[in-house]
Amino acid sequence: MLWVAGVVLLLDQISKYVVVHLLRLDRVREIDLFPPFLNLRMAWNQGVNFGLFSSSQEIMRWVLIAVALGVCLWVVAWVWRSRPRAFAQAAAGLLVGGAIGNVIDRLTYGAVADFLNMSLPAWRNPYSFNVADIAIFAGAFGLILWPPGGKAGAADKNP
Repeated sequence: MLWVAGVVLLLDQISKYVVVHLLRLDRVREIDLFPPFLNLRMAWNQGVNFGLFSSSQEIMRWVLIAVALGVCLWVVAWVWRSRPRAFAQAAAGLLVGGAIGNVIDRLTYGAVADFLNMSLPAWRNPYSFNVADIAIFAGAFGLILWPPGGKAGAADKNP
């Protein structure tokens, strides 16, 4: 779990550094890679997914940081107690690594750096996301399908 979390965190932070500091997407705003399917569109997300709970209030930033860290601690404790097989541990690592990546953004920039945008020829997606968001979604989905200590987790322990 910790290895997966570390790899996700590293990939997330490297990609954000490249996009914000080297490509200067925060100033350029848009770079088309494979239009319209994959583009870089800078968005500073002060809320959670799709800007939900977005607020310019400084207190909300700290609430979201506390919630993310609380969820990470809970997931780590859950996995530690149940000792699941590799798939559930990897899913937990994805979730934790992604959440910590977004926490680092909130501490560093005051908001989460979102920059990946996927659209279709007849539809421009107004939302952007990042590597951490992908990992959080995949990790949460994996933990729902194969929860540590749940029915699927218990079945995983018996060959």
